[in-house]
This record gives sequence, C-alpha cells and structure tokens, in this order.
Amino acid sequence: MNSRRLLKAAEAIREVVSMSILVELTDPRISDVTVTYVEVAPDMRMARVHVSVMGDETKQNLCLRGLESASGFLQSKVGNRIDTRYTPKLKFVLDQGVKHSLAVARILNDVLPKDQNATEQDTESLPPSDVEADPSGDASHDNVTDSPTDTDT
Repeated sequence: MNSRRLLKAAEAIREVVSMSILVELTDPRISDVTVTYVEVAPDMRMARVHVSVMGDETKQNLCLRGLESASGFLQSKVGNRIDTRYTPKLKFVLDQGVKHSLAVARILNDVLPKDQNATEQDTESLPPSDVEADPSGDASHDNVTDSPTDTDT
C-alpha cells in the first residue's frame, strides 16, 4: 500500500474530524479539543485520532468519553469525505505531547544553573550585531547602494 495514500487519508480524516468537532458537535463534554494528528492502519480499517484537551485529567477523560460516544457520527462524516472500500473506525487517544514538553521545560529550568539561564535570556534580547541602529530612527537616508560601480570596467 502506498504510504502517500495513507498520509492523504490521515490528513483528510484530521480535517473532517476537527471541523466536525468545532462546528457540528453540541455535546457539552467536548470542549477545548484540538486534533493533533491521525494515524491510519495500512488496511485503512482503523484510524487513531490523537487529540489534545485543555484542562485537568478529569476534564480530559470526560472529553474522551464524549468523543467516543460521537465516534459514529464522526465516522459517517469521514465516510462522506473519503471514498474507500471501508470507512475507518475512529479511536480517540489523548495526545500527551504538550504536557510532556512542559514537564521537560520545567525539569530543564530546575537543572540548569540560574546564572546560565539569565545570561542566555540577556543574549537573546540583544539586537544582532550586524544591524546598525540609526540614532535618528529614520531609515529613509541609507548610504548603502546595491548598484555596481563603473570603476570595474
């Protein structure tokens, strides 16, 4: 099976599911949901939809249960959009990527020395050295020309 076909199907499923969640679902359990990516099985009978939910763990679990109950409706929307022999069965999985990246950033801030963090932030806030600031603030009178000189001939 062509992997490009699977990628196109996964992208189409992601678009349909995310727009349907945003516009058509009225379940109060489903809110603050972002569809991050979709994995499609090689036989296209199963699609694992990774979602990121803002909120605490109980809200995330409640939202996942709401998505599972709406999976039939979302499956019919996907079936209308993609033309395949089988409409993929949707399985919703909580994407922990954002949560893990925040935890890693917190650990790095704890581990790195405080003076190193301060010096890195100071160097990031400085303007690049190759840009010369005009004291008057007017950039209309630049002395640099890009045209070639006639002395080369």
